[in-house]
Amino acid sequence: MTARTAVLPAFRRATWHSSADTIRLPGPPGELALVPEVVAAADRRWWETLAPASDDAEFRPVDRRRLLAEALDLFADGTVTIGGSLVQGPAEFRAAMWTTAGVPAALVDRWCGLLREAVPEALPGAGIPDDDGVPDGALSLVSLPGNTFSCLESVLSEAARSAAVWVRPSRREPWSAARLVAALLAVGWPAWRLGLYPSERRTLRGLVRLTDRQIVYGGEGLAASVRGAPRLTVHGPGRGCALVPPGMGTPEAVAWLLPLVAGDGGRFCANVRTVVCPGPGAEALATALAEALDALPTDPHARWPLTACRAPGEAERAAWGVRERLRPGDRLLTRRPPTARIDTTGATGSDVYALPALALLASDDPGHPLVGHEVPFPFAAVVPTSPAGAEAIAAGSLFVHRPPEGPA
Repeated sequence: MTARTAVLPAFRRATWHSSADTIRLPGPPGELALVPEVVAAADRRWWETLAPASDDAEFRPVDRRRLLAEALDLFADGTVTIGGSLVQGPAEFRAAMWTTAGVPAALVDRWCGLLREAVPEALPGAGIPDDDGVPDGALSLVSLPGNTFSCLESVLSEAARSAAVWVRPSRREPWSAARLVAALLAVGWPAWRLGLYPSERRTLRGLVRLTDRQIVYGGEGLAASVRGAPRLTVHGPGRGCALVPPGMGTPEAVAWLLPLVAGDGGRFCANVRTVVCPGPGAEALATALAEALDALPTDPHARWPLTACRAPGEAERAAWGVRERLRPGDRLLTRRPPTARIDTTGATGSDVYALPALALLASDDPGHPLVGHEVPFPFAAVVPTSPAGAEAIAAGSLFVHRPPEGPA
């Protein structure tokens, strides 16, 4: 996106719209159109005039899944038009993800693959009616996070089961949501069944009130601000942990743990944030894993690519958030500086990284502020503890990894 490019628009009332309310996007100059709550309320009334007259029998589940598969092919590898004038091919999409969100092309490719897997596998198992059933008449809302676009899987799910779905993209990374909406439109998804509603955080509560079913991704503060809706699903922190069994060798443990900590740039809720280890071997394991994390390069083509931070001060705030949570006796074992700035000649001018970090905790308190602490880069806290302490920490995690099966 360049300084001359139009504002990335919203999609409402079956067409693309700019707005008098905008917010600047991270990275190169560019803005995102915002939809105020009063406008969304009027759009809900407009939608209610269309929904009763629709013939859902003509838009069968089998047809929906076919169109979703076609749209995902277009999303991953095709050319779409956003807003009537922005033509975006796969290379331009990957460039936008890098310059705006700091996500390298290798992760874009991987996350596109995860979404493709969601169509034949995740949707039928998520309560979607079979080919003889009829989706319900709900207007759904999906409010997305900024850490990964793999959560677009929820948009696919709600599109398959609802009369319509409104998507609230992250203001840090709206490109993937806009591209998916454009891809759905291009393959023939009825325009009145889709919405792209970028908004301020304070507007989210209003969008929840205006819709019939909601899926909201975000941290604990965001989750608390919208709780109470009867058909609301909140995807909060995953607090992923790994349980290292007694007797597991250090090299074997590091080989198992490194992709769990560093995979996907450390941005997934399933990434390991806490490594629970029998007391005697914890320090040796922590030291070796810290060395492996220190060796990860900032090269976007690396095996475990890191993601860059585009918002001013984002990398520094995220790195400092680890250090300020250390308690007496805790040790930070990674040795590199907390952040790195790599000068480039590309559109961004420089790439700023919060570098991987690992802490060895002196306490096995499950309430320690670094247990389950989530940041947008690879970070883990190693906790020496007993089997009882391990289970206490695991009880607070949504993703518990045990070798060799992986996440449970």
